[in-house]
Amino acid sequence: MNNIKPKKRLGQHFLRDKNIAARIAGSLTGEGYINVIEVGPGMGMLTQFLLQRNFPNFVAAEIDRESVTYLRERFGDDLSIIEKDFLRLDLESLFDGNFAITGNFPYNISSQIFFRAIEYRHKVREVTGMIQKEVAERIHSRPGSKQYGILSVLLQAWYSTEILFTVPPHLFFPMPKVNSAVIRLRRNKVERLDCDEDLFIRVVKSAFNQRRKTLRNALRARFSVQGIDDKVLSLRAEQLSVNSFAELTRIIEGNINHGKED
Repeated sequence: MNNIKPKKRLGQHFLRDKNIAARIAGSLTGEGYINVIEVGPGMGMLTQFLLQRNFPNFVAAEIDRESVTYLRERFGDDLSIIEKDFLRLDLESLFDGNFAITGNFPYNISSQIFFRAIEYRHKVREVTGMIQKEVAERIHSRPGSKQYGILSVLLQAWYSTEILFTVPPHLFFPMPKVNSAVIRLRRNKVERLDCDEDLFIRVVKSAFNQRRKTLRNALRARFSVQGIDDKVLSLRAEQLSVNSFAELTRIIEGNINHGKED
């Protein structure tokens, strides 16, 4: 086997601890899916334990050519590798049925990975992964918290969130300057929100893009706010729950349908 050493790339830090890798692999419940994709397997620290789970259809998406060469030599035909950028994959046609996403996610694209899960929420039943602890806390935060934001609302609209455990920097190469955490998202029972879901996403993003402003000022540049209670409009985005955003979206949707303007 070629002597390929891990190198820092794409914001990725390689896990060195087998016990942690085994715990991440074990965090997949396998409930509601038989297909799994690992994002950025690198040198295969997590991959080896995912293969032991014997999922009927397990693939790894890896963009780095050296890592792909190493993985193919290490695992041979046991591992199916997609040599493409995960963020550009057509996940709709990748699997016949529901699937889970897992991995030691590169820090600089972890949020984009979760947005992809939201985009394919009708098929993504579970996401488990190691990310920056700060991002994990942001995802899991609740209304009223300064960490509560776009990812918090959108993910919690369709997923239950759990921070399973934290991982210190010395267990990685290169060693990051921050702590990491393993998070698990499981699809909740909400098949569809009681509002236009695309509009819901636009409303949430608009509200938080100017989070220091009240909702009245943050939303009125793009939407009519007629019919929305003044008490709600005087709040800031971080004070609204998922259900409150859905209710807000229904009113805005009604304004659009009736051609109302401010």
